[in-house]
Amino acid sequence: MKVLKLSLSLFLSCNFLLSANENNTSLDAYISEFKKEQFKYDYEKNEAEGAILRDSWIAPLQLSYSYVKSKPYANELTNQNAAIRMDQPIFQSGGIIYGIKFANASKLYSDYSIDVAKRKMIKDAVTVLMQIKQADLRENAQKLQIINSRINLEQKTQQYLNGQLDSGFLDDAIIALNVVKQALFDIQTAKEKLINQFSTLSDLSYESTQIPFLELISIDEFLEHNLILKQNSAEIKKNQYYKNVTIAKYLPKVSITAGYTWSNTEQQFSDSVIFINDLAYYNYGIKASIPLDINTFRDIESVKIDYLKAQVVQKDKKRELKALFSQVLHNIDNFDKKIALSNDSMNIYKKLLDDTRELFLAGYKTQYDVDTLSNSLEIQKIDSKVFEIDKQLELLTLYEMYVNN
Repeated sequence: MKVLKLSLSLFLSCNFLLSANENNTSLDAYISEFKKEQFKYDYEKNEAEGAILRDSWIAPLQLSYSYVKSKPYANELTNQNAAIRMDQPIFQSGGIIYGIKFANASKLYSDYSIDVAKRKMIKDAVTVLMQIKQADLRENAQKLQIINSRINLEQKTQQYLNGQLDSGFLDDAIIALNVVKQALFDIQTAKEKLINQFSTLSDLSYESTQIPFLELISIDEFLEHNLILKQNSAEIKKNQYYKNVTIAKYLPKVSITAGYTWSNTEQQFSDSVIFINDLAYYNYGIKASIPLDINTFRDIESVKIDYLKAQVVQKDKKRELKALFSQVLHNIDNFDKKIALSNDSMNIYKKLLDDTRELFLAGYKTQYDVDTLSNSLEIQKIDSKVFEIDKQLELLTLYEMYVNN
């Protein structure tokens, strides 16, 4: 199998060239700046929330100050109080270490979640762009069909006027021309919808924008560098560390406590004598605790189940991805068969066209016959190009989940 490679190729030429390396950010250009900015903020928010969770074991300092003036009796009383206190855990039976690991795993899982959403949007934008290119091809093919239908109508008209055909054949030719014209209108309508959809996803012009080309990868590489499996692995780690954090929550905990308190009381007597009571002191110590909770084992069992389920989900997802890969291979094989069929038809039309041109020069065939076969040959070429893009659309399904860093 070939390694997945990415390059940009001009659609009109259909000569797809491959670059040596794929940069996962290279397709970011297909989504709009507004959408890229939204993802940037998602990553930044996740970074901030991850740091908060990582450092959550560090207890905050409790600062307080109060100023109260009162006059319960004849004399005015003023009280000031200030304090700083700390209650910092230094041992939680491994809970601190596992808490930090849980925070890092949670951040990684969230990053992968953002990656998945971003990659899906990129895939949507590229998919729509490819469908627009296909619509361009189908529009060109349909115009050739219309030309052939007009030629057929002119031939039928001449044959009818010469008494060689009855009016029923002429009516069929008129109806056939209207049908292919209506089909062209349908293609153009669908194309406009795709163009509008692309404009909501991207800042690029669909007319001048190049489309990517992807090659097939091996099933082993697809699974090894699979974004969904990486996300699931991060979830397993996250649940594992959370299980350990939960267990540690019910084990012995040791903390350092310290504080400093200051208070000041002033009382104004009627004879202007002020009574002042000023007090300041500190305290420090160490404390140990262990919770006794009736739901301890239930809580631990619950998070353990989440951890075990995540492992099963990983295995199940891997099986789903293998089935998806097989389906993509099957679909690509079918498109290869259609391409081969178009190539066979092209060879037939090319031979017929060459023979018809010779007969035309000899006076046995008309220009109508030459033009009809020439247009039919071009239609087969267009069909082959449409099928090539269909193969790319299949590979986009794999690209959406493939990350090679």
